[in-house]
Amino acid sequence: MTTFTGNRGLAQEEALIFEQDSPGHSGVDLPALPHTKTRLGTVKKRTKIGLPGLSEPQIVRHYTRLSQKNYAIDAGLYPLGSCTMKHNPRLNEKAVRMPGFADLHPLQPIATVQGALQLIDQLAHWLKTLTGMPAVALSPAAGAHGEYCGMIAIRAALEARGDKRRKVLVPESAHGTNPATAAALGFEVESIPATEDGHVDLAALKAKLGPDVAGIMLTNPNTCGLFERDIKTIADAVHEVGGFFYCDGANFNAIVGRVRPADLGVDAMHINLHKTFSTPHGGGGPGAGPVVFSDKLAPYVPVSWVVHGKNGFDLVEHASGDAVGRLKAFHGQMGMFVRALTYMLSHGNDGLRQASSDAVLGANYILASLSDVLHPAFPGPCMHEALFDDSSLKGTGVTTLDIAKAMLDEGYHPMTMYFPLVVHGAMLIEPTESESKDSLDKFIGTMRDLVRRAKLPGAEEEFHAAPRLTPRRRLDETAAARKPVLRWRPPALDQAAE
Repeated sequence: MTTFTGNRGLAQEEALIFEQDSPGHSGVDLPALPHTKTRLGTVKKRTKIGLPGLSEPQIVRHYTRLSQKNYAIDAGLYPLGSCTMKHNPRLNEKAVRMPGFADLHPLQPIATVQGALQLIDQLAHWLKTLTGMPAVALSPAAGAHGEYCGMIAIRAALEARGDKRRKVLVPESAHGTNPATAAALGFEVESIPATEDGHVDLAALKAKLGPDVAGIMLTNPNTCGLFERDIKTIADAVHEVGGFFYCDGANFNAIVGRVRPADLGVDAMHINLHKTFSTPHGGGGPGAGPVVFSDKLAPYVPVSWVVHGKNGFDLVEHASGDAVGRLKAFHGQMGMFVRALTYMLSHGNDGLRQASSDAVLGANYILASLSDVLHPAFPGPCMHEALFDDSSLKGTGVTTLDIAKAMLDEGYHPMTMYFPLVVHGAMLIEPTESESKDSLDKFIGTMRDLVRRAKLPGAEEEFHAAPRLTPRRRLDETAAARKPVLRWRPPALDQAAE
């Protein structure tokens, strides 16, 4: 059905803000600029700067309508695998908006921010306690930045002992940032294959160990949603040849309160606060990816650190000895620290353990409930996310991408598609602990119905046309990637006349 307005009920059609330009309109009254002599020399402005003119009601309606087109965790289940889009408790938001935290400035005198430093110190204590590690760097701005932090400490430790080894082993199911981080720091990356059941091939790993191996970057639980059963054996083998064990802690939310990474032989591990401790994903800008370190790497932790001084809390802001210098300005993302610690304190150790247990239970419920219509990529129970391949769709002409597009019409954000790369047509689903059984049952019912429809005669054409109910239909993604339109330009006058 086509409407005159382009609207679909309350889902309103909305033009680009530049297309709504109405010269002379403005939501505010600005005084006329005084005539001043240009400081640009002979360079003169030849055209208007291109900002659209709109009234206040137009602007408010524009951004309100745009917000209604966005899917969010507050709207429904967000099944992205390996991203952990969980509920952000409103208590966290209340705490972070308290004036003592919201109005801070990083250049304030230390004496005026004692409460903030105490909070940072307490967060560090929780992270060290939950991981069993003795040191932590809080400044990294995200997971990938945390990887960089951990690996640069490993490089510093190697250089301090005069060791020139530069080979880093990375399982083939790893996040893409793992090999990228190692390569950016000058390491040579070698891939480790997986076994048929989705775990690191221990024999292949041991075959590559030697005096040239600086370490391994391994995710546990891994990106296939599985706990690496040989994790302690792997750590011991890497340590035996003088290497370090970097653990990608992206999936720590599956084991927090139940397993301490230090007990597994980990030397460094980053923690995504949004994934495990409920801060917003990305934090509306800078995120937070703290890194915990073992005794062997503690001397190389980058500044800054909170310390207990004679007059209260203090900051160590300049590297000394073997410590790595700054990785970013100031001390880290304070807004994320407040939210994460609020989550920790409101749950307690037993509550965090329950949250990780519920996340694993939800994922296994999805795995068990869909295994008769979608083929699990690997046998047995999973951890926090369920992974399926596309073999169940073979012969239908319907692909993983088609299923994902059809999910949009059903009101769901798609699951993670085609990742990890080791699984053909991968569908990676993570419910998190936020979802009720009713919510999971509705999602499961939707997925079962999509698979049923995909196997009906003529389904290929129907699914290739999806989504039908979204504000925009399916894009030619190949053409969009190869010929992106990065800037809106007004149509030419002759085109407008036509």
